[in-house]
Amino acid sequence: MKKPRSDMASAGAVQTDDGQLPSWANSRERYGSVARALHWSIAVLFLVCYVAVYYRHWFTLPKTPANWIALQTHLVAGVTVAALVVARVFWFFRSIQPDDPPGARFEHLASHGMHGALYLFMIAMPISGYLGTGVAIEFMGLGDIPSFKDTALFKSLGVAWETFEKPIDFVHKNSGAHLVWVLVLLHAGAALFHHYVKRDDVLRRMLPRRQP
Repeated sequence: MKKPRSDMASAGAVQTDDGQLPSWANSRERYGSVARALHWSIAVLFLVCYVAVYYRHWFTLPKTPANWIALQTHLVAGVTVAALVVARVFWFFRSIQPDDPPGARFEHLASHGMHGALYLFMIAMPISGYLGTGVAIEFMGLGDIPSFKDTALFKSLGVAWETFEKPIDFVHKNSGAHLVWVLVLLHAGAALFHHYVKRDDVLRRMLPRRQP
């Protein structure tokens, strides 16, 4: 994904008296607290999604309370990921992005390509998950989100649910079981490589600033 112009100020950011941007705003050197909170919240919720769905398949029986709770945990976490990804994409285009670390052009192109692919899957996974879900989502006591098959939009398509669900389910489950994990492991591996081998500040940019 192409980075926004590096001379753009973060939305609403005003420099302090010493010329520094506030801690919540990105700078050319590091990510601010908003970007870090979105990044790590999405990462944790993705993990919750996977733990819940694997727990459901491996450790519960169909049509039991534990099975239903695991399914709803997966769905609620997925919907929350979708909302946070929208916020993160908005913040990406409204903020400064840290400059690329020293390195070859192909390293920068590979890094941007991987980030673009991660954004694509962070969007595609919740959407495909919702489209292929045949039950309402009980959203933490705040109300139910109806199943897509019960919406007027789906009914206007004029297709059977089984016919519609099969390809959507294939995309969600297969990309989720394979491609997303490959991207996540490459992303994490690249961050650790920068930290321990190249010894630059790529990983530290996304960690809380150490107090002097």
